[in-house]
Amino acid sequence: MFMKVDIDTQDVRYADAWLGFRGTAWQTQIDVRDFIQHNYTPYEGDESFLADATPATTALWEQVMAGIRVENATHAPVDFDTNVATSITAHAAGYINQPLEKIVGLQTDQPLKRALHPFGGIKMIKSAFEAYGREMDPDFEYQFTALRKTHNQGVFDVYSPDMLRCRKSGC
Repeated sequence: MFMKVDIDTQDVRYADAWLGFRGTAWQTQIDVRDFIQHNYTPYEGDESFLADATPATTALWEQVMAGIRVENATHAPVDFDTNVATSITAHAAGYINQPLEKIVGLQTDQPLKRALHPFGGIKMIKSAFEAYGREMDPDFEYQFTALRKTHNQGVFDVYSPDMLRCRKSGC
């Protein structure tokens, strides 16, 4: 099933954006597959076109691997957030080694620091904190147990008593 769209591709403001693209279905309906199938060129060569890692990349990677070795030795994350629910703007820019970096944008403010994803279920996060001997920020826990609903809480709220019993029994 496709969604029909009514876009005037003849409008001169946008005409140049579509020059050179093949296929027609994607021009009259949202059909990403059709667009890709008509407009990609498979690469069948080898990796010889790739450049070697730069000294900066090698240095950055060694710093990351040092953290990975710590995680492998301890079987635990180097660090994880205790009070910030992750989003695209939840943390300030994070760096491995800022002067060496050309592309920035760690998911948290420090390398290998795990972000909190509470919307899938606060109990899972609480279990992870307990497993690694850490304590969740009490205010954060209060927000996600008393003030906000996670996805799981919303789902369980609409379950009937029979459905809840069935889930507990494993049937």
